[in-house]
Amino acid sequence: MSGKVFLIGAGPGDPELMTLRALRMLQEADVVVYDRLVSADILDLHAPGARLIPVGKAPKCHTVPQDRINDILVKEARAGHTVARLKGGDPMIFGRGSEEAAYLMAHGIAIEYAPGITAAQGASSSTGVPLTHRGLATSVQYVTGHRQADKVLDLDWKRLADPDATLVIYMGVANIGQIAMGLMTENLPGSTPVLAVGKATTPDERRLVSRLDKLAADVREADLKAPTLFIVGQVVTLYADQPVTNLLEQAHG
Repeated sequence: MSGKVFLIGAGPGDPELMTLRALRMLQEADVVVYDRLVSADILDLHAPGARLIPVGKAPKCHTVPQDRINDILVKEARAGHTVARLKGGDPMIFGRGSEEAAYLMAHGIAIEYAPGITAAQGASSSTGVPLTHRGLATSVQYVTGHRQADKVLDLDWKRLADPDATLVIYMGVANIGQIAMGLMTENLPGSTPVLAVGKATTPDERRLVSRLDKLAADVREADLKAPTLFIVGQVVTLYADQPVTNLLEQAHG
């Protein structure tokens, strides 16, 4: 008798940012297969007696390969269990949720989804920096700053270097110098303001205001680690914790 898999977005870290649907699914699960970035506070919300299976990945350290995760999900569902596949943020935004869903469907496993607040939205709400703002940014682009198996970062720099858009970079700490150079090569000014947010919405959140041409050095000096999100664009001038005039001077001076 086959069970099913709930593909759940846990949000950026703060338990209060989980949806009611995600919480209900988590508390109905017999087995919870969870990623490294799922906070302990969220994990504690599982049903009493549920079995927990950690499958987290870290940069250059994939202790449980993706193929093995896929097999775990199928095995547990085929044993008749209700499985919560718990992922940080939204599973369909840089979370490999669609890959896992495709594998499950190919093996005849039923799936239900619970979207989550993605890290960009979490960082925006915790810092007060909007992702779009009239007169500053008419659109927003999400991009990952990392490639599978550390392959070449072959991003479309010309498209990303849009001065009228906000660029949000996920998983970019290790390659932030290359990313900044790629954007400046396509004429995005080095003075473009950047806000880096580490562990957004959690008690350990860290913030760094910089500019594109100084970003790599500032990130090294601050010793920012993953998970850190980068918001690039003129919306950063609205950061509430800094005088706007100072940020504008930094961006254009």
